[in-house]
Amino acid sequence: MQLDFNQLSPAEAYRWLASTVTPRPIAWVSTRSASGISNLAPFSFFQVISDTPPTVMVNISTRDDGALKDTLRNVQETGELVIQLVSAAHAQLMNASAAVLPHGISEFEYCGIASLPAERVRAPRVAGAAVAFECDVVEVQPYPRAAPNCHLIFARVLLAHIDDAVLIDNGRHIDPAQLDLIGRLGGSNYCTTRDRFSMTRP
Repeated sequence: MQLDFNQLSPAEAYRWLASTVTPRPIAWVSTRSASGISNLAPFSFFQVISDTPPTVMVNISTRDDGALKDTLRNVQETGELVIQLVSAAHAQLMNASAAVLPHGISEFEYCGIASLPAERVRAPRVAGAAVAFECDVVEVQPYPRAAPNCHLIFARVLLAHIDDAVLIDNGRHIDPAQLDLIGRLGGSNYCTTRDRFSMTRP
């Protein structure tokens, strides 16, 4: 089978990419608007792109009607965000926070998700998240430039909150079994990181 992506609709291209590039880590992004309203939403087009400086990238698509999502609006207003990684224990809450709510409604309040204050940014963080990265925004890049349908958020990690319960070797490493992250597959499918194997690099 061969797929000519020049001949596919955007929906078809998304379906094939999202079903093959798996599992994808999930950025559970919390932000706060300039007026102080908190927002929380998951994004699976997300990855680490640099360790020097420590930088991650999140792709935030526009809505079908061309409107900007609250996460992007808040990032553009404040230049700050917190990225939580999603453990299996938070899967249902993460999914609930993906609901499309009216502008200005906080997912923290709507979904009953507890929050804690961050230390370096004004956006809150998810209480109980095993890993949370407080970040400032380096760049917001519309893509593609000619007719943007998404924005690439380049965020520099300032501070990480890591639950002591997931640490081993006197705090030098993370136990993936305790971290117990979920990943995004195609359609409505997810996976966990419970099944693993090791290989030594040559």
